[in-house]
Amino acid sequence: MFITAVGKTSVALRYIKNTFSPNGTSTIGASFLTKKLIVDETVVKLQIWDTGGQERFRAMAPMYYRGASAAILVYDITSEESFTEMTSWMEELNKNMSEDLIIHVVGNKIDLESDRKVPFTKVLDYCDRLTMIVNGIHEVSAKENQGIDDVFFEITQSLVKKLNGHDLYKTMTTDIYQNEYPTTTEKSGCC
Repeated sequence: MFITAVGKTSVALRYIKNTFSPNGTSTIGASFLTKKLIVDETVVKLQIWDTGGQERFRAMAPMYYRGASAAILVYDITSEESFTEMTSWMEELNKNMSEDLIIHVVGNKIDLESDRKVPFTKVLDYCDRLTMIVNGIHEVSAKENQGIDDVFFEITQSLVKKLNGHDLYKTMTTDIYQNEYPTTTEKSGCC
């Protein structure tokens, strides 16, 4: 069973467009978003796939994360089920991706701290036990725009360091996955 409404799309849209919609709909299939920024004197174009997380779309996920340089796994701090589902995505990435994949775990909805069900220490303990490396653990609020830019900046810095010595203009793909089944949908315009 896939848990909905962790705020994956809200995190992406807050970063890309600095918008938040409290009344969104689930992502159908996937949305594609881009953003250019400069990190360490390098122009970077992030290509972000925001995938629908319902069970019917899970089989399509490998199409989007194959070849990815980074993944963001989002869970809702007010939902133990969403954290459990996030761990299954982590297992999938561990089986199917290279060891140099940059992974950040993001707990969303810190604006609902009084409803917290997933202690931050539980997330730290889980990530410490993994055989794969988690490059960053964050807690954010897409609604209040807390910590969102930091997540993407840290990922982009890691990507730039990893690609050090290549062309000045680099295109890197960052995929956002999780058991959220977003609050808004953006079409790529192709279909």
